[in-house]
This record gives sequence, structure tokens and C-alpha cells, in this order.
Amino acid sequence: MKPTLLVLAAGMGSRYGSLKQLDGIGPNGETIMDYSVYDALRAGFGKVVFVIRHSFEDEFRRQIVGKYENHIPVEVVFQEIDKVPAGIPYNTERTKPWGTNHAIQMAADVIHEPFAVINSDDFYGCESYVLLADFLKKAANSSGRYCMIAYHVENTLSESGAVNRGVCRVDANRLLTSVVERTQIECNGGVIQYPAANGLYETLDKDALVSMNMWGFTPDYFDHSQTLFAEFVQQRGMDPKSEFYIPTVVDTLIETGKATCEVIDTPSKWFGVTYADDRPQVVLKINGLIRDGVYPQQLWK
Repeated sequence: MKPTLLVLAAGMGSRYGSLKQLDGIGPNGETIMDYSVYDALRAGFGKVVFVIRHSFEDEFRRQIVGKYENHIPVEVVFQEIDKVPAGIPYNTERTKPWGTNHAIQMAADVIHEPFAVINSDDFYGCESYVLLADFLKKAANSSGRYCMIAYHVENTLSESGAVNRGVCRVDANRLLTSVVERTQIECNGGVIQYPAANGLYETLDKDALVSMNMWGFTPDYFDHSQTLFAEFVQQRGMDPKSEFYIPTVVDTLIETGKATCEVIDTPSKWFGVTYADDRPQVVLKINGLIRDGVYPQQLWK
């Protein structure tokens, strides 16, 4: 059974056509998503599911989905504000959906096998997809067996400014115990630091593992997620800015003993367009990978 790749792209709605998601950074206008799908295909994934908004469906199918025909099966599902459990009231003045884990739930009817979750605008590196596919294939007959692909923090920094990262804590078995959000991380004089609550700076080891929202789940995750989302809406549904995040669900399932999450260390370098000034560096990195033979000059023919 081949795993499925679930790409979270519903956040493109308010900025469709903008730099991050659709700007061509490859020599033939390839987007970061194109490289993600290409890496997943050659790592052994059997299907791609995109979570988007109805408002840009036609354009998305034309510009994005069409190029993958005859390469890998693709499905599109929709994340909308009104997709909440029946009978639970919520604030109808919300202007955006309910967060990353709500987006995952939208794929429950089309994914019945182990699956990976990624952001649409992050470049994760080919090695990460191989590690993720290998884990998911081995977990095919399991339940409650999840993983996170974790990056060395030095491989996720931006040359253009500070970044926020979730620093992973693991036990002796490399199982996730918590993700601690650290803000304004940057490298100064070769030292990676972030501001602490006392106004001083704390140091992070260059090999500290951080989450970049690259996860692997068995399909039982959908049932757990649905239950927890109903509780979330009951408690926080009237807050128009409340969001239901992936780490919130994973942490809850770990704490209640319903799941484990293995932290898999990747050698890949993550990159993305956090700042506008990042784009030239991303283009250079892609061109370098093409010169090194990691990718062909043209991805989709």
C-alpha cells in the first residue's frame, strides 16, 4: 500500500498568485509545490490530495493539478469555515477557516491509507520524503503510530531575518514528548539565539531538532481529530480567531496514550520564502540542486 501526500494549500485563498505559493522558482516556472510532488512521487507515494478553498478551484485545477496528469493521481478537497460538526454553534463572523488540523480533516473521505502532511510553500528536500515514505509503509497495518520529520535548526534559518520554530523534545526512544515554540531565532556571529522571557538571549545548539510541519499519520488520526475538533468548537467556537492546530491534536493523543509520534532526523535543508528577500536565494538553491543532478531541468514533461 502506497502512502498519500496531503498538501495544505487552503491558505492560498487570500493571496492567490502571490510570491509564496505560485511564484515560479524553477527554470521553467516550477513552484515549490511542484518539487514537493516530484519528490513524493519518486519516494514511493501513490496519490496527492490538495486542501484548497472553493474560491480558487478552477484556477488551481488549471495551473497546478493539470501538470500532474499521467504522473500521479490527484484529488482536491475543500476547507471552508462552515465545515463544523452539526448542531454546535460558532461565530459566523469568522473570516478564515479553523487552522491546519481542520484542513487535515477535510481529506477524511478520500484518504484511507497512511499519509503525510506538508505545507504548500515549504521546500523539504528529497531525503525527507524518502524517510517519510519508509516510515508510512512500515506503519500500514498499525494505528496510533505517527511521525514527524524534524530538521536541524541550522538547516532552517533565513538569511533575511529571524524565524519562529517549534523545538522538539524527545525521550530515550526518539518519541516526541513536546514541541516548544521559540520566536525570533537567528544566527549572530555563528551562535543561534532567541530572546527569553527575562530579556536575555538563550542559545540553541545548531543540531537542535525543530518541526517544519512535516508529519506522517495512520488513518485512525481522522477519527481522533474529529472528536477533538468537536470539543474545540464547543469550547472556542465563538472566538473568531481561534485555530485548531496539528501540534495541539498530536500533543493530546500522546498525553492520553492514544498515539506515539516518532521524531525522524533528516539531513535535508529546508527553505522557503519567509521574507521577500529570500526568493533570490531559493532560486539559487534550486539551480544548484539541478546542477548537482538532484532534479532534472524540467520536472513535468
